[in-house]
Amino acid sequence: MEEMEEELKCPVCGSFYREPIILPCSHNLCQACARNILVQTPESESPQSRRASGSGVSDYDYLDLDKMSLYSEADSGYGSYGGFASAPTTPCQKSPNGVRVFPPAMPPPATHLSPALAPVPRNSCITCPQCHRSLILDDRGLRGFPKNRVLEGVIDRYQQSKAAALKCQLCEKAPKEATVMCEQCDVFYCDPCRLRCHPPRGPLAKHRLVPPAQGRVSRRLSPRKVSTCTDHELENHSMYCVQCKMPVCYQCLEEGKHSSHEVKALGAMWKLHKSQLSQALNGLSDRAKEAKEFLVQLRNMVQQIQENSVEFEACLVAQCDALIDALNRRKAQLLARVNKEHEHKLKVVRDQISHCTVKLRQTTGLMEYCLEVIKENDPSGFLQISDALIRRVHLTEDQWGKGTLTPRMTTDFDLSLDNSPLLQSIHQLDFVQVKASSPVPATPILQLEECCTHNNSATLSWKQPPLSTVPAEGYILELDDGNGGQFREVYVGKETMCTVDGLHFNSTYNARVKAFNKTGVSQYSKTLVLQTSEDTDSEEQTLPFPVPSERLPLRRMSPFSSTLNLQPSFPGRSYFDLRSSPHQLSLHSSLQSLNAPGCSFETQSAPYSQLVDIKKLLAVAWFAFDPGSAHSDIILSNDNLTVTCSSYDDRVVLGKTGFSRGVHYWELTVDRYDNHPDPAFGVARMDVMKDVMLGKDDKAWAMYVDNNRSWFMHNNSHTNRTEGGITKGATIGVLLDLNRKTLTFFINDEQQGPIAFENVEGLFFPAVSLNRNVQVTLHTGLPVPDFYSSRASIA
Repeated sequence: MEEMEEELKCPVCGSFYREPIILPCSHNLCQACARNILVQTPESESPQSRRASGSGVSDYDYLDLDKMSLYSEADSGYGSYGGFASAPTTPCQKSPNGVRVFPPAMPPPATHLSPALAPVPRNSCITCPQCHRSLILDDRGLRGFPKNRVLEGVIDRYQQSKAAALKCQLCEKAPKEATVMCEQCDVFYCDPCRLRCHPPRGPLAKHRLVPPAQGRVSRRLSPRKVSTCTDHELENHSMYCVQCKMPVCYQCLEEGKHSSHEVKALGAMWKLHKSQLSQALNGLSDRAKEAKEFLVQLRNMVQQIQENSVEFEACLVAQCDALIDALNRRKAQLLARVNKEHEHKLKVVRDQISHCTVKLRQTTGLMEYCLEVIKENDPSGFLQISDALIRRVHLTEDQWGKGTLTPRMTTDFDLSLDNSPLLQSIHQLDFVQVKASSPVPATPILQLEECCTHNNSATLSWKQPPLSTVPAEGYILELDDGNGGQFREVYVGKETMCTVDGLHFNSTYNARVKAFNKTGVSQYSKTLVLQTSEDTDSEEQTLPFPVPSERLPLRRMSPFSSTLNLQPSFPGRSYFDLRSSPHQLSLHSSLQSLNAPGCSFETQSAPYSQLVDIKKLLAVAWFAFDPGSAHSDIILSNDNLTVTCSSYDDRVVLGKTGFSRGVHYWELTVDRYDNHPDPAFGVARMDVMKDVMLGKDDKAWAMYVDNNRSWFMHNNSHTNRTEGGITKGATIGVLLDLNRKTLTFFINDEQQGPIAFENVEGLFFPAVSLNRNVQVTLHTGLPVPDFYSSRASIA
């Protein structure tokens, strides 16, 4: 029973329930706590004013207390729960149980009446701290809520079971341990108090005294006080109204409150509901049993994973250390060769330096001698040696001929280390189960006739060579980023066809595929060149260059019936979703160039004219909501185009397609709206928070709107409050211009406020946040509004 203790504690005070009452949402509150969290609503929201206006809304209508901030002109329009209309708003606090509670804006008036009987302020309302539903109290106040006597009984039994020993109830100071219990008096006595207060004579002699433990059991089995009607306190509940799902008394029936309702006997419905609860508990018990067995399995897996991890780490470290040792040995050998080359070069250069130095010394000495001879004034003496001296000078000059003053050795080392194969092998180092007897599979072949594009997707198909005898366990499809960058895995699995969504407009992609089995991976296939389209109007795309006759014809499939939802199946590898790439954009692409065997050519795209209409530059993107990235409370229908929510809190859902370039416009129509929630529309990053309103974090840019006005919000900052809201049937337009880096919103074809956000760049996904009171439908493939197109052309 200890595990259910949290069920027995009030979400406001954190203590066991005292005189619990049942709210219409089926949650419980202490009477005193319920009074403490009452707030006063504006006069226009009172039940009397609603009835006077003919709205026909029930007194227990759920209100969005966030709207109270609309009565303040300085607020943001969303967020805190207000107190009384004349008092400043008070931020939410948390109870000991961790749920939000709403403290009163002013202390409750002092009164000697019980919480249920004390008067409540006019137009008071109460918000459940657990589900945050709000309702306005009627004239009965808290007396209009039934008391949960069953919960009181469960708490009594739980507290009695927690007591270590039963104490005497009549001891004046420190209670002694009880020795008997009187079943008629329902009192526990110690021996002195029994002799003093319950003597065995007179009328008390007929009372039955039992041991305390037996008395505790009899107390549990004794019938509790019969609950009375909340409207007629002197009448006991005797019937049950099936439509209202509440016990009623005979006087309620006589007054005609349930005249048109189906009413059944209280005892029969009591037994029926007990039977239904027991059946439901049986199913829940089976789930709990399965969960316990599953937890045991998971704990065993934890231990096994830890043991396997230690063993595998040791093996991995040993293998890598062996590779490092081999690399170090090779490094030493290569360094020895470098040192040998170094010594050789130094020896040659030093020898040349020595030889040149000797000759220079001789030449310099000859030059000095000749200069001294020239100074001689004796002509006959000079002429005796001049011929020989001239011949000697010429001979010395000839010795400094061509090549003598040229280095015999270059400073560059004639050694070049090619480490690219080793680096590639290191990069491809992966975990595989090697079987020496099984070779790698053959290189797959791209089936050009099956490759095609449609809307914002490109489908690639491949097969194994016809004469291949080695089976492939799966395939790895790789695609570059459209700018000639590195290849990345976009699919790993057993299928031989894959549809890739979200590429750039007017960009050239390279695709290739390889097969793998437990032995290893095959060589890559021929590279397939994909040219995405800029024009979505024509059904057949025209190639802007000559096509070789041996190339297979292309065909467009509309619609795609073979688009696959593929999952990873290769151990040790991860599925790469192209939408997480910062270079990704939606596409309406056309397969325009292929590398067939024996063909190699480049695709040239004609430059745009400066006078071309901007509409011709804007490709139309078709997309739907993405159930994979949506919050678990989101409900999708209509081929993932219509979305609502099962929670009263705001939940976020993203579109399937992301945008990083171009101009994109889509609309959402409001199918259901009760004038209270604040749905938000805009764009977001893939890792946006999914359990709060759109725009609460720095990953979303949104406009949230009610039935009166709207705000722009990013990183929880509210700006540009604009008059004009939405109703059922309204249309919200979102215009994302990544050429100008702006985001603009429209309501019913009219721009709502100024440009909402500027300098937006990166990868954005269409996004919506809503709760269960709102339902919207997405419309895509829409052209940009005419006035924006003309304005962009002028600019």
